[in-house]
Formats: sequence, C-alpha cells, structure tokens
Amino acid sequence: MAIVQKVNEMIEALLLPADIEIYDIELNAGILKVTINSKLGINIDELADINRKISSELDKQDLISNKYTLEVSSPGLERKLRKEDHYLGAINERISVKLGPHVEGERRYEGTLIKVNEEILTILGKNGTHDEIDLSDVTSAKTIFEWEKNPKPGSRKTNSGIT
Repeated sequence: MAIVQKVNEMIEALLLPADIEIYDIELNAGILKVTINSKLGINIDELADINRKISSELDKQDLISNKYTLEVSSPGLERKLRKEDHYLGAINERISVKLGPHVEGERRYEGTLIKVNEEILTILGKNGTHDEIDLSDVTSAKTIFEWEKNPKPGSRKTNSGIT
C-alpha cells in the first residue's frame, strides 16, 4: 500500500470524531500537505490542534521513513480541484482549468462549472459557450474567488456606498 494511502487511513481515523474530512493529501519533495475541511469551516486554532495530533500519530506509527515537513491547511477560497468529489463540490462556482500539452487547440478555460458527468466537465464560458472538457486531459484546475473591487483612493464613495 502506498504511503499516502496509509497516511490517509490514519488521518481519517483521527478526524472522524471531530466531523472534519480530508480534502486532499499530497506527498511531494519531502512535504506532506494535508488539506482538511469541515461544513462549519475551520479556524486557525483547530488547524494547529489537528496538526499536532497528526504529527504525533505520524511519529508513533512511523509511516514515513524519510525526513519530511508536515503542512496542515484548509482548502481556502481558491482551492485545487484534483478529484471527482472536488469537482462535484464546485458545481455552480467559477473555475480555471489548464489542459495538458497533448491537447490541440485551446488549453485554458475559465467559467462556471455547470456539470460533471462520466469524466466530462461542462463549463459555461464568459461568452455563453458550453465547453466540454475530458477530465483526463486536465493538468490543473482550481476554483476562482471573485474579489470585490475597492473604490480608488480619494474617491468620495466608501465600501458602503455612502458619500
């Protein structure tokens, strides 16, 4: 069994009582990145507490023989989409998708994810197009958070619209 799978099982058991789920786990170049999520959200104190618990359990079970750095975080506003569940959770959200070099034609898409069906993403583009993308062609994807624009300094409008 792969190290990431063993770590995943260990962390799932730790998080089960806290009603927190694993969003993603990556082990790359000596960095074990654990991304967790909760329907109620996660604050910094909870992240620190979970980091300590995971670190302690990893030390006990000695699942990773090489030197590594543990990072525990929430998915954030602009979260990576790597698994089908991630895409399903992002329906009706704006996303950005990059396709592999083997794909001819357009390789970058941005729009609202409207459907995920049998390995096909359907994105509503800004110009009203419905782009269908094969999930196996995707090299990276993430949600896009749309920030509100602040008024220019010196303008008379405030964030509340009062002048």
